[in-house]
Amino acid sequence: MLDLMASLGRPEVESDSAAQEDVFLAHLAHPDAMVFVAEVEGAIAGAVSLWFRPRLNWRSVEAWIPDLYVDRAYRRRGAARVLLDACAAAARERGCHRLSLESGHERLEAHQLYEAYGFTNAGRFYALKL
Repeated sequence: MLDLMASLGRPEVESDSAAQEDVFLAHLAHPDAMVFVAEVEGAIAGAVSLWFRPRLNWRSVEAWIPDLYVDRAYRRRGAARVLLDACAAAARERGCHRLSLESGHERLEAHQLYEAYGFTNAGRFYALKL
């Protein structure tokens, strides 16, 4: 799973991946986080992480997708939609006011998927490297 996330531009998996595995296991154990996996013909085709986070200006929680990945070999076969469906269903079940995600400027194919699914471009994302 860590290798899948690295291909998204996330930190590369270290040769000793124990620390990253600990982060992943903590993520799985967190009450406000979920991970969904899509399988195609018994193989892991993709994964998505979902977090539920409070916002100061809303009474309800926001569902946020920090990571969504579908292996190139399985794209355009419905895996991403299945993952988004799982996130949307979980967000509705939790009473969230919206489901959000960020996507890099260069990910045009992903943007087409998100917009076809019903997401709208709602603003900019800024990051300060620390």
